[in-house]
Amino acid sequence: MRVRVQPRARRAGLRGVQPSADGPRLGLSVVEPPEDGRANRAACAAIAEALGVAPSAVTVVQGASAREKTLHVAGDPRALAERLGALGP
Repeated sequence: MRVRVQPRARRAGLRGVQPSADGPRLGLSVVEPPEDGRANRAACAAIAEALGVAPSAVTVVQGASAREKTLHVAGDPRALAERLGALGP
C-alpha cells in the first residue's frame, strides 16, 4: 500500500487518495513528529485500525525516512482490498 504521511499534523486521520509523481497514494496525517520512527509507527497503527488488522500486521517496507512510503499489510488480499475500497469515496 502506498501512502503519503503528513507528520506533526493538527489532527490525525486519513485524507483520501492523493496524486503523486508515480501514481496515487493514500493521504494520512499523524500528530507525531518524524523523529525516532514515531511518525512511521503512528502511520502503521492508523492504517491497521482503518483496515481492522493488528498493528503488528503493518510494516514500512520502503521510504522509512520519507513522506511517501510503501507499507505492507499482512492478511487476506481480497478482504484487505475490500476494506480499503470502503475507506475511499
